[in-house]
Amino acid sequence: MIEYEGTMTKNVLKYLIVGNSAGGIGAVEGIRTIDKQGTIGIISDEPYQTYSRPLISHYLAEPCPIEKLWYRPADFYKKNGITTFLGKKVKKIDCRHHSVLLNTGEKILWGKLLLATGGSPIIPKIKGVPQQGVFTFTTLDDAIAIDQYLNKLPQDNISAVVVGGGLIGVSVTEALAKRGVCVSIVEMRERILNTILDEHASAIAAKALQQAGVDIITGSTVNEVKNVRDNTLSAVLGSNREILCNLVVLAIGVIPRVELATDAGIKVNRGIVVNKNMVSSSPDIYACGDTSEAYDFIYDECRLTPIWPNAYIGGKVAGLNMAGSSAEYPGGTALNSLPYFGLDITSAGIINPGNSSFEIIENLSNNNYRKIILKDGLIKGMIFTGIVDRSGIIYHLMKDRVNTESFKKELIADDFGMASLPEEVWRSRLKIQAPETNTNKCTASAGEIR
Repeated sequence: MIEYEGTMTKNVLKYLIVGNSAGGIGAVEGIRTIDKQGTIGIISDEPYQTYSRPLISHYLAEPCPIEKLWYRPADFYKKNGITTFLGKKVKKIDCRHHSVLLNTGEKILWGKLLLATGGSPIIPKIKGVPQQGVFTFTTLDDAIAIDQYLNKLPQDNISAVVVGGGLIGVSVTEALAKRGVCVSIVEMRERILNTILDEHASAIAAKALQQAGVDIITGSTVNEVKNVRDNTLSAVLGSNREILCNLVVLAIGVIPRVELATDAGIKVNRGIVVNKNMVSSSPDIYACGDTSEAYDFIYDECRLTPIWPNAYIGGKVAGLNMAGSSAEYPGGTALNSLPYFGLDITSAGIINPGNSSFEIIENLSNNNYRKIILKDGLIKGMIFTGIVDRSGIIYHLMKDRVNTESFKKELIADDFGMASLPEEVWRSRLKIQAPETNTNKCTASAGEIR
């Protein structure tokens, strides 16, 4: 043990990671790619091993063993030689002395530190909140708490009010609906999923929800939650309309958890500012995931992109660099691909361009909607609803900055596929070398590629 500023320090670690989700796991795997022996520690204020946050709605919809949510096998920590500090919180970071102080009084010395702290749920100022029957929905504990609460209620005519019609709100709504709960969504803006869909796609999504029995109330807020009687609440809207329900779920969104960085003097804008190596303004301190502002290849600037795959990739780049590499984050952008109420939805990049310098091409057939946003021949955004199986091709054309001017109309065709692309493009997609200029060589035609 090492005595440090009057506190008994039990751990001296080469690498310390604050956060046990996608970014933190990516960092471990990046570190272990280069450094097989260096000591690693992970701190998490949750008591669980790493789990997939996107799956908590599945857990709520159809309660199952928690093990089905694990993001990595149970022996992940042992195999990677990780010291875990689960169910503990970091109170303070000391950049000068390379230490962190935990809420337990422990101090940990580190060589390289990664902040992968994610986001905290936004709690609106609503009279009567918090109280029993009011929940958030961002962690496994939230899903467990709602599940346990539902199990205590009479199983007939359960109703809920979900405050927020964004990704979290619609996700928890679907889970509750699958449990037989009658749900009303209250969304402050004029339409649901307004940050990831345009007006037309939002209407398609809203129709799918309404057909499943969900009541959607837009342009309104919940101002108060009243306790009417046992297990019965009243959500009072701005219009003074009251909705009786058994539970209220606050699902407005999340904000980056930057308090530790701010208190430590690390540069913070909306999130922790990092460069392409995922290094913050403080040497030896890195950040990734929802808490960081990383490079967005569509906007060509650093900004918040709170997406699970981006967090993992950013974490892996950070881990590689913590271990001595010089890897660069390739850039991410907003990307959402999910099924809601039987409707598949994919969107990425710029969804609602604000000026006429963008070109928009669309194809609509019932619920099959394709929209591509272009600028100077480059794809800047896309929306697919219904049939989305070719959206991956579009995304990679967008990420690789392929100029589509000569074949842009093909992008929204009903029969669009790899064979719709010019030969030099589909060959590069499939990493097939161009044939030699020799008439005696046999070559495959584009029509044979599936």
